[in-house]
Order: sequence, then C-alpha cells, then structure tokens
Amino acid sequence: MAVEISVNQLPDAAPLAVSWDEVASIFEAVLAHEQVERLCLVDVTVADDDAMADLNAQWRGVEGSTDVISVECERPDDPDLAPDEPCSLGDIALAPAFIAAQAPHFNNSPAQETRLLLIHGLLHLLGYDHMTEEDAAVMEPLEDALLAQVSGQPAFSAPTTRHRHDPQVAAGAEPQGSPSQEGRVSP
Repeated sequence: MAVEISVNQLPDAAPLAVSWDEVASIFEAVLAHEQVERLCLVDVTVADDDAMADLNAQWRGVEGSTDVISVECERPDDPDLAPDEPCSLGDIALAPAFIAAQAPHFNNSPAQETRLLLIHGLLHLLGYDHMTEEDAAVMEPLEDALLAQVSGQPAFSAPTTRHRHDPQVAAGAEPQGSPSQEGRVSP
C-alpha cells in the first residue's frame, strides 16, 4: 500500500500545522488499517477561509468556511479498476487558519487538530460517514484510534473534534450539492 499526494497550496492559505511527510505517514497508517493494498492518489488543497467558504457553498450548500471538505472519486475496491491500476480516492481541502482557530475550543493544538482532520477526510474518501448516529458510532471511535496511533497518545486521552458540533450534522441534514455517481461530498 502506498499513497501519492498532489498538493495545491493556495496563495493566501496558511501552511498546514504538520509536515507533508507527516501527512503521507498519516494517510499510509489509515490505508494500512483499512487493508488497502493498491496505490492511492489523493489531492490535497490547502485553502484560506474565503476559498474554503466558496467550496463549502458549492459542495455542501453551507454558508461560511469550514475545517475540512472531502470529495470522493473512486474506492480502492472499485471493480472498474484493473488490478495494478492506481485508485484516485479524491480530494481533501483543508483550511489551516480555520483549524488553528477551532483547535483551542476542543482543547487541541493546531497540529493535533490537523492530524484528526486528515484522518477524518481520508476516512470519508474511503466511504465512512457520520451523518447518522449509527455511522458516527463507527467512524468517530475509528478516528480516535487512528489519531492515537499516529500521534502516540493513548486513545482515551487523544483530544478529538466531534463533528456533531457542525450545525448541519447536528440538524441531521445531508450535504447539499453533492455530485451524483462521481462521488460524494462530506463535511
């Protein structure tokens, strides 16, 4: 299992709070946990709050910036992929300034919050969701365990952001403006 990351750092965006080597290590840990053996391609956009607000409006129908948005493309087990063909998992957009501002609310550092959101975004690309309590009961403990693994903190003390605090998630709303068969957009 391997991952290739294509980076799009927008000019006005703050840098991520973790290195690109760490981003690759986090993605590799998630893919290994999910037993993904094929090469996966992930596009990561680092955006400022204005650009992220535009993406949020376009893909989720929600006004304002957000921390992370994932746009799924293919799944590793897609039957249309040849055995040795790479899988284009999709896109993850992150807003480092937004992440840094929200981290203290969750008693988190910007780096730890970024790690969590990288895990969160990649799990969405792999088909996980948290829009229902049942889905959240699967995804959130997995995020906690993976965050503990990549950060070296015990799972019970790993600080986490609970996306149920997202007003759209709390209201039980589905993301707006999601692409149809090509993929799904998740907060």
